[in-house]
Amino acid sequence: MIVRQFLQWVRTAPAGLRAEATGALARAYLYSDLSEDDRSVAEGAMIIMLDDPSPLVRRALAEALCGSADAPPAVIHGLAGDQPDIAALVLERSELFIDADLVEIVATGHTVVQCAVARRQWLPRAVAAALAEIGTPEACLTLIENMSADIALFSVDRIVERHGHLAAIREALLARDDVPAPTRQALVAKLSEALADFVTARAWLAPDHAQRITREACEKAAVTISATVPEEGQALIGHLRATGQLTAGLILRAVLSGNVLLFEDALADLSGLPRSRIHGIIRSRSASGFRALYERAGLPESAYPAFREVIGALRDMRNAYEPGSAGQLRRRMVERVLQGCARAELDEVEPLLMLLRRFATEAAREEARHFCNDLVAEDFFAVDSHYDRIAA
Repeated sequence: MIVRQFLQWVRTAPAGLRAEATGALARAYLYSDLSEDDRSVAEGAMIIMLDDPSPLVRRALAEALCGSADAPPAVIHGLAGDQPDIAALVLERSELFIDADLVEIVATGHTVVQCAVARRQWLPRAVAAALAEIGTPEACLTLIENMSADIALFSVDRIVERHGHLAAIREALLARDDVPAPTRQALVAKLSEALADFVTARAWLAPDHAQRITREACEKAAVTISATVPEEGQALIGHLRATGQLTAGLILRAVLSGNVLLFEDALADLSGLPRSRIHGIIRSRSASGFRALYERAGLPESAYPAFREVIGALRDMRNAYEPGSAGQLRRRMVERVLQGCARAELDEVEPLLMLLRRFATEAAREEARHFCNDLVAEDFFAVDSHYDRIAA
């Protein structure tokens, strides 16, 4: 009887009062001890209210029902097709949607709707894949920030491919602990491309110069990432090779930075030999053995003098300590290799010397930076200790 009176009343009531009464009706349906007949009539009344011209009424209905598994499915699905801000309420919280429903909604939905789906707790992998494939940048960012979502690695890679040029996407992905090394390297490549396009468009650098700086930044990042997560070295090498980044220059940078693990992983991948055998060849004193390995890996002949000198330096300087962080070129090793290559008698050695000179300059600058930072730190601690003694 009460529901029937409600249906008569809403025909003429103001929108604000209709919204309040509709919310009360929805709560009564969920939490009151109604008879089966009254529940059926209440459900019918709520279905009718889906056509109310005022969004206030439909929002009140969504707010009352969105968090309950006992809400009428017909009403919930009706609200899911409402205007985006109302649909978002039920799409984010209601348990009455199956994966297929959510995938279809993502495919046809507004950004607000996609973001609501992306915020769902324990979002299934299939829905996350749909968002990664066709979601707007805002929806993909929301998905990345949803730590309860089940996101497959291929979905993360797809987000990087589609939206990796956006700073917010890169920062959110790099803030996650579960992003693998190959994906981090792909993010660095996207950042480098964006910066190169920026400086080139403003004529701050010539395109060739910008591309060279971009390539070297990606190589340095690869070496640093490999040193940080050495257990992912083989996966990183596979990514670098698939994307055309596994060059002689990158491999040379790796070993000149002391990252022998990446050096061995790269040779193993290129040559097809087991890593244990690669390790033995590098540690042995057989020049012919390394020469055969180098040729099997398909590395350029013009770079061989540098790698030959590197192998000698690794044997002689194995226990030599040089300050620096992961991925930083070791100055003593670079200078030794540069001196050795300067004596090489090859027609194409000049490009190699130019590369090594750039490495030597970079290593010298990094070493000077560390030296100055250490001096500043020593002065800081000395002054701090002085004031501590005075205070005492």
